[in-house]
Amino acid sequence: MTAPAAPTVPAPAGGLATLRRLILYVLLFALVVIAASGLQGLLERLFRTASTLVPGDVAGLALSLAFTLIGGPLALLLWWFVWRRLDDESERRAPGWGLYLTGMYVVSLIIATTSLLNLATFFIDTQASQWASPLANGLVWSAIWWWHRWMWKHPRKASSHLEDVRAVVGSVFGLLLGAGAAIAALGTLLDVAIRGFTATAAFEPWWFPVLRSLVWAAGGAVIWWWHWFREAGRRFQTGLVDVTIIAVGIFIAGITALGGLGIILFVLLRLAFDRSGPLNDLLEPLAPAIASAAVGALVWRYHRTTSVTRSTRTRRASLLVTSAVALAAAASGVGVVVNALLAAAVSPLAGSATRTLLLGGISSLAVGAPVWWLAWKPRHQPRSAGDIPPGRRVYLVAFFGVSAVVALITLLVIGYRLFEFLLGDVTGGSLLDRVRAPLGLLVVAGLVAGYHFALWRQDRELLAAAAPLHKRAVERVTLVTGYPPGSVDPMALARGITDATGGAKVTTWLQADDDGTGLPSSSAPAPGLEEAVREVAHALAGITAQHVLVVAGPNDRLEVIPLAAVGGAPIPGGPAPGRVLRT
Repeated sequence: MTAPAAPTVPAPAGGLATLRRLILYVLLFALVVIAASGLQGLLERLFRTASTLVPGDVAGLALSLAFTLIGGPLALLLWWFVWRRLDDESERRAPGWGLYLTGMYVVSLIIATTSLLNLATFFIDTQASQWASPLANGLVWSAIWWWHRWMWKHPRKASSHLEDVRAVVGSVFGLLLGAGAAIAALGTLLDVAIRGFTATAAFEPWWFPVLRSLVWAAGGAVIWWWHWFREAGRRFQTGLVDVTIIAVGIFIAGITALGGLGIILFVLLRLAFDRSGPLNDLLEPLAPAIASAAVGALVWRYHRTTSVTRSTRTRRASLLVTSAVALAAAASGVGVVVNALLAAAVSPLAGSATRTLLLGGISSLAVGAPVWWLAWKPRHQPRSAGDIPPGRRVYLVAFFGVSAVVALITLLVIGYRLFEFLLGDVTGGSLLDRVRAPLGLLVVAGLVAGYHFALWRQDRELLAAAAPLHKRAVERVTLVTGYPPGSVDPMALARGITDATGGAKVTTWLQADDDGTGLPSSSAPAPGLEEAVREVAHALAGITAQHVLVVAGPNDRLEVIPLAAVGGAPIPGGPAPGRVLRT
């Protein structure tokens, strides 16, 4: 008789494994935070006094000792258990490991950076005696940051998920920190130059706030440079990087720059036509506005230049976002102007308040309208379906929808004010005075909604007229790439195919070795990214199948196979199945 086979332990189900990883990484995150808090408390006491360990706060010392001596060993033990399990490829590929590394990396980076910058600013003024807490916090969390960065860069156990998230979040944090501090430093310096030394605080020299802000600006610039250039955040060809460039570098920076320009023009107009208050009060917002306009324009210009080197969609999105910000500024200016004109018509003796309101609307309109004109180019709208860029119809529908919602809300407000006037006390002011603010907003919302709805209908007519002749055939592409690692980026190739096919959805697969362990290696030179995209686009030209399989690489292999549903007939007009261009 043969001995019975040893029973095998079944692998945990997907849901059970995910739950187990979730519990492990949440516990590890919490234990690391607890141990760091305890160690920071002990170091702070050590820095404050080396001779007396218990300066009267027994409860605080006991808490720090408990966190350090209990939470620390537990954190190390759990980390050792998790680290050993990372020899399994499935553990490294699990999203939980990447989420833990990203979360702890970001938390430690923010706490360490703010603590060390606080420490640097404490030595500028009389608060130098408070250096113990930020020093202890900075040392502990800097060590944790470096530890998790080492795990992130480990050659065998690094996570394959969210690598771009860590670089992008670090660069965004550094950019916002540096830009905000630079605006504060430049604004304080300009305020001293414009309004004089007497306008600053009398408790400290005027250059103390400037120097503190410069320290924070330098720290933020270093963090941004480290993650954007040193960690190659700008080289990730992912949607997250593109969204970050548009959201932070174009949208937020554009709002900052246009807002600063609008305030500058508003102050200048008040100096010329509305000197109703003290000169010092009129000049107060000028310095921060100049700083915001300068720094915001610099950040916007850099990211606008960076977006040009990205995909076609990113470049188009940057223009649309710039147009949206400028249109919002111009539209709000029109609403304020209408409000001010109605106020002047209701109460001609209002004088200063109405004039100030009118100047504010004019400044917003004068800043937003030219930028919108340059970004949107209303005189060069699409004349054919081929001229309609991707994303334009989404932009038109979004603006029409938002304007319609605003118009509906203002109508409800106007109706409320009307019935309130009819049913309430008639001595509370005229009806026009009550509804002039929502009426100005209604006029603007109606104009914006009508303009974008008309453009949307025009584009729809162009697409409908060109649909029989220019119907997009390829809607889905399954890309199987076998180029050697490092030669052609599969995700960049997929985006190039999407742009070349007019927006087809691309699913990317990597060709593996015969044993399924990795990409094939080849000594033959692989084509560059632009050449590969151009060859695939040329191969897809003329194909009318909705779903196409593209096999690219290794070497010079390029095969295009039109696909049809199971049981369905081949699509008329398409090439013969198995069309091999190069093998």
